[in-house]
Amino acid sequence: MFRNTREGLALVLPAAIFSTLLFLVPVGILLSEAFRPSGSWSLAGYAEFFSEPLNRTVFLRTLKLGLLVAGTAAVIGYAAAFCIVNLGPKSRGRVFGMVVLPLMISPVARTYAWIVILGRTGIVNGAITGLGLSDTPVRLLFTETAVFLGLLQLFLPLMIISLVSAMENIPRDVIPAARVLGASWLAVFFKVILPLTREGLVIGGTLVFTGALTAYITPAILGGSKVLMLETLLYQKVNVSNDFVSASVIAMILIVMSFSANLLLKRIATARS
Repeated sequence: MFRNTREGLALVLPAAIFSTLLFLVPVGILLSEAFRPSGSWSLAGYAEFFSEPLNRTVFLRTLKLGLLVAGTAAVIGYAAAFCIVNLGPKSRGRVFGMVVLPLMISPVARTYAWIVILGRTGIVNGAITGLGLSDTPVRLLFTETAVFLGLLQLFLPLMIISLVSAMENIPRDVIPAARVLGASWLAVFFKVILPLTREGLVIGGTLVFTGALTAYITPAILGGSKVLMLETLLYQKVNVSNDFVSASVIAMILIVMSFSANLLLKRIATARS
């Protein structure tokens, strides 16, 4: 506890100033650009943005892929985290290190690995043609599936780390006690594991969903111009069209979607508890 109010202010004030300059000022500039396209406050910029079919398609695709990546990461993350926390100390450290290792590799390098896997002369097409399943290579790159796989591989470690941290705080005797009392594994998950790990799910879900929304390198390389997402569309608006109003609108949409996801996850977690 702070000994007096002046000491508390001395510690909090620098952090408040730094946060204001780093976050609130840029967001204020975005608000000004996005809500004042003609000098007066209005929603004209948003109405114009969503009036174009391409923009609506890109928005819905980004939302769909973000939800799919976050949902799939949660399913895989719970299974992986449960296995990791039940390993011995040495094995747990090794496996957890393998989970963290991809985060130390450049996203560009990790994305280009998918080109080797999904390209026309890549591993998957080599297996398909080698097994006689198709005479010609299948187009796997520049599809939503390729972007989904790239984003999932990119952000899955964040979900696993969050859930492992949450599961390590579950008392060791809770799950065996539920099983002894006759609860099925499905009931154990929904009645015991999920409520006790809701904070980890909120943190991991927010990180994965927000990361999938705002990623640029992976959609740009694996999706190209055929699978545009909001972040790649924002890049085009700034660097190709010089349309800073639309770029500000897209940026605000991304911010609102990220905060909405966090609030929704918190609400769901609270309801489940």
